[in-house]
Amino acid sequence: MKGAPSTTASFAKLAEDGFYDGTTFHRIVPGFVIQGGDPTGTGTGGPGYQTIDKPPANARYVKGVVAMAKTAAEPAGTSGSQFYVVTAPDAGLPPDYAIVGEVVEGMDTVVRIEELGSPSEQPVRPVVIESATVSES
Repeated sequence: MKGAPSTTASFAKLAEDGFYDGTTFHRIVPGFVIQGGDPTGTGTGGPGYQTIDKPPANARYVKGVVAMAKTAAEPAGTSGSQFYVVTAPDAGLPPDYAIVGEVVEGMDTVVRIEELGSPSEQPVRPVVIESATVSES
């Protein structure tokens, strides 16, 4: 992705290396996002390094966008391995999260994952990523 080259390359390499295989969607907020990519499943894990690609001021987080999660304390565009897929028509987030792509096929699967969310933001049952691949469009 042109707007986040370092982050996109890192995300693709992690997927290629099998980093995401066997991890879970540890945070599911119906009507907002599904979040995964944490090897510990706690929301605190990562690959042991970070990239920074500050998003453009006009970045929009709309349904199907795949962006990298970060803590509120981290600078805009900071990324490790945790990512989210937006399930809301517009998540209303500030332009602080590096966008690495969009779901072009399989949004029905994203919706099925979203249905497993709960008020606690924890899935009602584990949602495991069996295998992650990245393709260019």
